[in-house]
Amino acid sequence: EIRQPMADEFNWADFVAIGFSHHIEIITKAKSLEARLFYIHESATRFWNKYVLRDYLKADLYNHRGTLPNNFTATMPSTKQALKAVNAFKDEYLLDFINVEELDTQDEDLNERVLEKSIVDNIKRFILTFGQDFIFVGNQYRLEVSGEEMFVDLLFFNRELNSLVAVELKSGKFRSSYLGQLSTYLSALDTYVRKPHENPAIGILLCRDMNQSFVEFAIRDYDKPMGVATYRATKDMPERLRNALPDIEELKKLL
Repeated sequence: EIRQPMADEFNWADFVAIGFSHHIEIITKAKSLEARLFYIHESATRFWNKYVLRDYLKADLYNHRGTLPNNFTATMPSTKQALKAVNAFKDEYLLDFINVEELDTQDEDLNERVLEKSIVDNIKRFILTFGQDFIFVGNQYRLEVSGEEMFVDLLFFNRELNSLVAVELKSGKFRSSYLGQLSTYLSALDTYVRKPHENPAIGILLCRDMNQSFVEFAIRDYDKPMGVATYRATKDMPERLRNALPDIEELKKLL
């Protein structure tokens, strides 16, 4: 279990390191003292501007971070590395640039291509959603094993984890067969792409929906580090929250 900062761990240096506008955002949007301390610490140590902070508050990072179903503890070289990996990912991501109406076809492959294109077209915002330590390597990243071609939807490198991160996009609900596909990609990345000084590649399945207990059952016997997360688009959110989103043109200017 990932330990969150407690109220008796107040850090004055963190408090004074962030601006007044940060404190207003945190006080008005984070409900508990522990959550406020968390956002203060993250803003100070990760140098978030108020717009990045606002995005993480909106996505409820405090409650979602470190809770995605995964097998990191059983598959990574050390407990420390596993905890870093758990901390690096959330169980749910808000992708407010996705037009869910474009995903309403019955063709899953088409839906996934539309989803991938939306993410690539908004890659800066996607990286902000995922975290500042992620570097985008490419989409439809080609791998070849024994004459067979495979294509990773999105490939990143995480500086904190020192690992390649393969993200597979699924427009529907989680299926156990997706894990086998992702595990094969990770084997190929470790064999043909990973540098000697890097840690093993990590895989993340990003699905529209999942049964968490079923995912935890399905993932436990795989020997490659993987996690499963879901995503929401703006249309999936309650109207009250949709109305609280920052203006899209303002975000475009920032990026």
